[in-house]
Amino acid sequence: MRGLPCSPLPILLLLLQPWETQLQFQGPRCRTGPLDLVFVIDSSRSVRPFEFETMRQFLVGLLRRLDVGPNATRVGVIQYSSQVQSVFRLGAFSRREDMERAIRALVPLAQGTMTGLAIQYAMNVAFSVAEGARPLEARVPRVAVIVTDGRPQDRVAEVAAQARARGIEIYAVGVQRADVGSLRAMASPPLDEHVFLVESFDLIQEFGLQFQGRLCVIDHCSFGNHSCQHECVSTLGGPRCRCREGHELLPDGRSCHARDLCNGIDHGCEFQCVSDGLTYRCLCPDGRQLQADGKSCNRCREGHVDLVLLVDGSKSVRPQNFELVKRFVNQIVDFLDVSPEGTRVGMVQFSSRVRTEFPLGRYGTTAEVKQAVLAVEYMERGTMTGLALRHMVEHSFSEAQGARPRVLNVPRVGLVFTDGRSQDDISVWAARAKEEGIVMYAVGVGKAVEEELRQIASEPAELHVSYSPDFSTMTHLLENLKGSICPEEGISAGTELRSPCECESLVEFQGRTLGALESLTQNHIL
Repeated sequence: MRGLPCSPLPILLLLLQPWETQLQFQGPRCRTGPLDLVFVIDSSRSVRPFEFETMRQFLVGLLRRLDVGPNATRVGVIQYSSQVQSVFRLGAFSRREDMERAIRALVPLAQGTMTGLAIQYAMNVAFSVAEGARPLEARVPRVAVIVTDGRPQDRVAEVAAQARARGIEIYAVGVQRADVGSLRAMASPPLDEHVFLVESFDLIQEFGLQFQGRLCVIDHCSFGNHSCQHECVSTLGGPRCRCREGHELLPDGRSCHARDLCNGIDHGCEFQCVSDGLTYRCLCPDGRQLQADGKSCNRCREGHVDLVLLVDGSKSVRPQNFELVKRFVNQIVDFLDVSPEGTRVGMVQFSSRVRTEFPLGRYGTTAEVKQAVLAVEYMERGTMTGLALRHMVEHSFSEAQGARPRVLNVPRVGLVFTDGRSQDDISVWAARAKEEGIVMYAVGVGKAVEEELRQIASEPAELHVSYSPDFSTMTHLLENLKGSICPEEGISAGTELRSPCECESLVEFQGRTLGALESLTQNHIL
């Protein structure tokens, strides 16, 4: 931020001049390049009538210094208080006289100070092509000048950041009682060139004198010291780097990197999405081929898995997060070939006690499993993870509960979700699960303990342990799982080798789980 220091005598001489001629003594009219300029004027009740008149004359005087026209500078004016009013839009007038007439007819709104609302209006409406702004591909600079005398009654930081991200350069001019923190939150960087604070409306012309000087055409990019990786754009504040389509500007303000198109869109890839320049492509795990739709992978139809989900229902999870876990589970189920002969799914919830929500053998379709998951009620209370592991080993994978006999060599998979430290010992039953041939995955959220997750999970831990800081960002689960992870078995007399299809079904489960997690997170954010 900077004030506008100058000696008392020049200021006095300026104030003695008629307001509309004060800006006329600065030489010939400044020639600007094409520019879309919108003034956002505070007309709240705190702006007294004579102050509003001073601001009106400031606008008229500044207009007379601009090279206005359809192919030069287009000007729009909006005023705001508790509501926003368009005085005239960017495409309304091409003659300076018409703009001055509209400004002189301006009647203040004299209500509250909703500055954030005004910025949102400028971003979504005033700078739209429908209102007269030139399209983004024309690369015409968009500049907003916000003049306010008080503290906003709504939030400005987030909407101002959105406006800046859309390429709008913001100058924040504060008068008298203006809140400096709010000015800095609104303005574009560097702040010392975009934040102005003057003591009274009588001195606002000092901003106008400096601002008009910045409008003169200077091709900052021609100096050759911008160091932009892709393109340089000359703006009122100096050179600014811009990246080509499909790329994003890095924090250093100069370098560019390819935009990850897989984030933020519903890419539909069954296994993995890879951003590739201006588009993206889907990949399949080793041993599987991409199908004609470009999204799905071929599969081994006779493959099957017995999957038991152990879900933490302790009070630390909280009801809203428990609903997120249920959504997550159903996203996984959507990708499984649920059937009595294919994948069977069971679910166990645990807190201070353990409850089988539904066993492996109960449901034979995806729709039935998803409906049962949604019907699960949150238990709350403690976190007895060890007790849950024991229940899984002794009961969940028993034939009585619907698990298929061991002689069929159907892969058994346990997936544990927890958000905190267990209140009982987990080591014995975590080890027993793996001794029983159950492939274990551990998903930790929030305050989950890494040491416990590693105890629960199969080796190597890097492929079987996942952690997320909170429930809304449960991503990258089993991210590194690629290819076959079937347990190695000795080949000897009497040893039955597993079918490659059975092995591949486990790989399919892993890949689809990752895809479901990424899709769920993107949908939640959006």
